[in-house]
Amino acid sequence: MDKTNPDGLPVPARYGAILTIVIGLTMAVLDGAIANVALPTIAQDLQASPASSIWIVNAYQIAIVVSLLILSFLGDMFGYRRVYQCGLVLFTLTSLFCALSDSLFTLTLARVAQGFGGAALMSVNTALIRLIYPHSKLGRGMGINSFVVAVASAAGPTIAAAILSVASWQWLFLINVPLGIISLLLALKFLPANAARGTKPKFDLPSAVMNALTFGLLITALSGFAQGHSASLIAAEVIALLVIGWFFVRRQLRLPVPLLPVDLLRIPLFSLSIGTSVCSFCAQMLALVSLPFFLQSTLGRSEVETGLLLTPWPLATMVMAPLAGYLIERVHAGLLGALGLVMFAGGLFALAMLPATPTDSDIIWRMVLCGAGFGLFQSPNNHTIITSAPPQRSGGASGMLGTARLLGQSTGAALVALMFNFFADSGTHTSLLVAGSLATLAAIISSLRISQPRTA
Repeated sequence: MDKTNPDGLPVPARYGAILTIVIGLTMAVLDGAIANVALPTIAQDLQASPASSIWIVNAYQIAIVVSLLILSFLGDMFGYRRVYQCGLVLFTLTSLFCALSDSLFTLTLARVAQGFGGAALMSVNTALIRLIYPHSKLGRGMGINSFVVAVASAAGPTIAAAILSVASWQWLFLINVPLGIISLLLALKFLPANAARGTKPKFDLPSAVMNALTFGLLITALSGFAQGHSASLIAAEVIALLVIGWFFVRRQLRLPVPLLPVDLLRIPLFSLSIGTSVCSFCAQMLALVSLPFFLQSTLGRSEVETGLLLTPWPLATMVMAPLAGYLIERVHAGLLGALGLVMFAGGLFALAMLPATPTDSDIIWRMVLCGAGFGLFQSPNNHTIITSAPPQRSGGASGMLGTARLLGQSTGAALVALMFNFFADSGTHTSLLVAGSLATLAAIISSLRISQPRTA
């Protein structure tokens, strides 16, 4: 591979490179949430049952989770730029196939392939940011990354509703085609290559198969649990998960460069940051999934009012994420993360203790506190995950970052189902208390990093 500037790109090229990352990541994250709103419409149009239409969402999520670490490993082997460019081509083409699908079966297949394209974009985006930005300004790059993920995740339903109000569901996917072409042209011109390396890590096919089975079974079991599948089926999936997962981890411990980067987990700063990420994203999903039920069912707010009342959360994150990216260059990530997560936990506990008939302002300031706290934590945490790994393992670190986020979100969604099944009317209140407890645990884990040096 070509030798690139060892300390980031010059300014004009840096802007072009970060723009292609922003467009690609926005599309990949949005498509994880954007189809939810259109499921009833798509199911009716394709003459599919509501239960079977869930696979339009599940197929995309499962494809990402099972392939994320594999693609990040290929990025370490062949270059992050090449994996990202291939991901853009695949994501753009499969978005077109999604729009042209005329049955649930073809749409589900297209969504699986689209998920692989989205995984390619998510798996190496933070590794590329490490090449794009000089080390002294890397925090700002991570701030932009966190900003995009937070806003795209939270704004997905709103954007979907806006598109569906003026166009058919096919445009949820067609809009990716021009955006994908623009991003690919930028990627071909601006994305940097990895620095030259003496030897490439070897790809281990058995590890790839076990990785796909382990994470696929985990997401399927969580999803099945959330949808009320039979206990015997879920138990069988969990047993298979534990057996395959045990052999998978055992194999990774023997490999010099493992697919699942268990060797990076031996770095205290890295493992603490991954633990912080899983707990915090689980807490976030517990709140964001349960709150709409509370606002509509308990408080009687309309769908539009619910959307507006949830909006201060991503807006506060939008403001705080770039600021946190700037602060990481001056303040230890463990301290910033702990402060942000304490704010986040405070906001969650405050939401759990809302008065019986809250005003809009009662809800809004609590949403702002949650969003601001999460934004203050996320950028420094992502920065630490990437910089605590050796430069030649940036792909593995980037893959673990995305995997931690997806596992946290999937677990959080399943826990909401558990809370509603066990506590019925008080399910939202219990979900928020659990979310606040997880955010508090994340703050404690983050504070343990303060004694660690900033990089490995």
